[in-house]
Amino acid sequence: MRYRHFLKTFPAGAIMLSVLAGPALANPVVVFDLKSGQILQHQDAFKRWYPASLSKLMTAYVTFRAIAAGEVQLDSPIKMTKHSAGEPPSKMGFKPGSVMRLDNALKMMLVKSANDIAMAVGENVGGSQAAFAERMNAEAARLGMNGTHFVNPNGLYSPDQYTTARDLSILVMAIRREFPQYAPWFSIEGLAVGKKAIPNYNLLIGRYPGADGMKTGFVCPSGFNMIGSATRNGRTLVAVVLGEKSAVSRAETAAKLLDQGFDAPAAGSTTVTTLAPYGDLISPNDMHDEVCKKKTKAEQSEAPPPAAAKDQPKSPYREKLDHVPTLVAVGLGGATGPAPKAILDEGPQEYADVPIPTWRPDKPVPAGTGPKVVGAAAQGDQPAKVAN
Repeated sequence: MRYRHFLKTFPAGAIMLSVLAGPALANPVVVFDLKSGQILQHQDAFKRWYPASLSKLMTAYVTFRAIAAGEVQLDSPIKMTKHSAGEPPSKMGFKPGSVMRLDNALKMMLVKSANDIAMAVGENVGGSQAAFAERMNAEAARLGMNGTHFVNPNGLYSPDQYTTARDLSILVMAIRREFPQYAPWFSIEGLAVGKKAIPNYNLLIGRYPGADGMKTGFVCPSGFNMIGSATRNGRTLVAVVLGEKSAVSRAETAAKLLDQGFDAPAAGSTTVTTLAPYGDLISPNDMHDEVCKKKTKAEQSEAPPPAAAKDQPKSPYREKLDHVPTLVAVGLGGATGPAPKAILDEGPQEYADVPIPTWRPDKPVPAGTGPKVVGAAAQGDQPAKVAN
């Protein structure tokens, strides 16, 4: 990776900018303190970018707010529709009509970055993809994410789905501050689906000291995106990195930025919300040819990379975990809660003829139908092959 560092002074104080200089276009970057919102480093923070699966953070946020409003519960049924089941990988591959608990669906969406599950969550919680996208955009506008627009809940490429590093920073603050009870879901090391173990695509989890979140994303036009967070001595920093060339380089970049943040003394008063817009706010960036042209499928994947060859530089983010990962068990069944309000309001639809499995209230839920923890009190999810 190529780095160039310099200092730039703002009226509010001195802010260190870490510039990741590419041959033509530089990567958008924001590093900030979660508690104060203070920006420690930034570049191209308002540059329009395709979010890829970072979109799933807004899907989670909209759903968390729906739970808080009583529209849905963690044990409510999420049904796979024909539409959601047909989404391309990364996906769980459940058949149309399959039913799972909402909390399990969210864990699969966040860890496995499953596009089919994200679409199912959106359709069930919002009533339809379009209705859920409206809610995503309404939340973005309410939060002040002025450079963001959504059309789907999973982040699959659309020229009309875009965001900025600064806007993603605002979203992260909203999620972590408003819904701390869900913070452990973003640091799950892996999922257990039956006998299959699915590791988290976020290579910082379990490898970078203090890493506790949050999400990765990849489609060819966006390159490899990442929001990495870590907590040390009660201080949580977040690094938003967009447009890296590989899953390993984005983890290395995020780790380096977090290291710089933890080493730097707190200075300046510019925050995520007070940072003034700058640069090109309109032109989107497309990395398709740079990232995917003439690249193998393995090079276009978020899946954990193989160990480096002996003649290549070693990276801790290319190595296996040095411990047995803690897995969270997820799967179908156990959805004993009420159906999402949006589905009830919409009335019968293409997928509404699938009965919602329920158990008699005077009988215990059958073994194996609810979520269970494998190992210690764990949490986790895995990668995607085409888009995460």
